[in-house]
Amino acid sequence: MNKDILIEEQGEKVYSYISRFINVEDENVGVVKTSNKFNIRKFSNGKTGIVNLKKINDINKMNEFFKLINSKLEIDGVFVGCVETKEERRSRIFKKYPLGIAQVYYLFDFIFKRVFSKLWVTKWLYFFVTAGRNQVLSKAEALGRLVYCGFEIVDECEIDNLNYFVVKKEKFVESVKEPRFSILFKMKRVGKYGKMITVYKIRTMHPYAEYLQAYIYKIHNLQKGGKFKNDFRITTWGKVLRRLWIDEIPMIFNLVKGQLKIVGVRPLSKHYLSLYTSELKEKRIEIKPGLVPPYYADLPSTLEEIMQSEIRYINAYKVNPIITDLKYLFKASSNIIINKARSK
Repeated sequence: MNKDILIEEQGEKVYSYISRFINVEDENVGVVKTSNKFNIRKFSNGKTGIVNLKKINDINKMNEFFKLINSKLEIDGVFVGCVETKEERRSRIFKKYPLGIAQVYYLFDFIFKRVFSKLWVTKWLYFFVTAGRNQVLSKAEALGRLVYCGFEIVDECEIDNLNYFVVKKEKFVESVKEPRFSILFKMKRVGKYGKMITVYKIRTMHPYAEYLQAYIYKIHNLQKGGKFKNDFRITTWGKVLRRLWIDEIPMIFNLVKGQLKIVGVRPLSKHYLSLYTSELKEKRIEIKPGLVPPYYADLPSTLEEIMQSEIRYINAYKVNPIITDLKYLFKASSNIIINKARSK
C-alpha cells in the first residue's frame, strides 16, 4: 500500500531512491504527506522508519516537527523527507517566468521569504502572512536543522528539482529551541591548555551550518590549504568577506581579552582538532592560538603539510617567542600582499 501511495505521489524515481534505504512496505514504517504534527503523533513509538512526502518548506515550527519524528523512531530509525532548496527555488522561478519578470519576482521573494523570515524585527510579520508555508531554505539550513534535532545524515539526492534526504536517529533530543542568529557568530574553539574559548566572527555561513562540519568532512574531505572542499555552507557574500578577512575583525575582541595573540596556530573546533596527530594536539594546547596562523607564512597544501608547518612554528616559538612571531608575521604579510594569499 505504501509503495503505491509513494509512486502515485512522487513517482518511480523517488520510490527507487527511497527503497535503497528503507522498505516502505514494512508495517513498522510510516508514510505520510503532511505538515501537521497531529499526523505524526498518531504513529506508535519505536518506528523503524518514517517517510514524509511533504516539503519541509511548508512546515511551521520545523524543529518541533523534527523532534516529534525523532521521538517516534527507534535509535538508528530512518527518516526520509524532501526540501526545495533556495537554488532549486530559483531554478523553478526562472523556468516559469520570462527573464525580466523572474528577476524582479525572485528579488522580492528572496527579501520577504529569506531575509524577513530571519530578522527578529520582521519575523513575526513573515509568519503572520505565510503561516510558515513555502519557506525559502538553503540546503545547509535544512540539513543542519536535522542534525541539530538529533539526526545523522545518511544520504541526499536531487530528484525533479527537490532535494531528498535520508537521515537516521542518532540520539533522542529533549529540547530543540529555535536558536537566534545574528551577524555576529560565536564559535567554540580549543584554546591554551585545552580550555574552550568563544571566538567571535562575522557570520559567513547559512543558519545551522555549524552543525554540519562532520558531514562536510565525510563527503568532501579537505582541499588545498586545509579548508573543506565544495563547502555549500558558505553564503555568496560570506565568500567575499572571507577573502577580505572582514569576517575575522571581531576576533580582535579575543585578542584584547588575552585569549589569542597576533601570530599563532589557528584556533580550531574539537572536530577539526581530532584530525590532528596526538603529538601535535599536545603541542598545540601548550601555546596560545593566534590571529595570523603559520599557514600564511608556509602556504602548505595538505593537512599533513599544515601539521608539519605548525610543528615547526611551535618548536621555534618555544625557543624564541618574540623573534619567531616577528619572523612569521613578516613572511605572512609578504605572502598576503605580494602573493595574494587569501582565506577561501
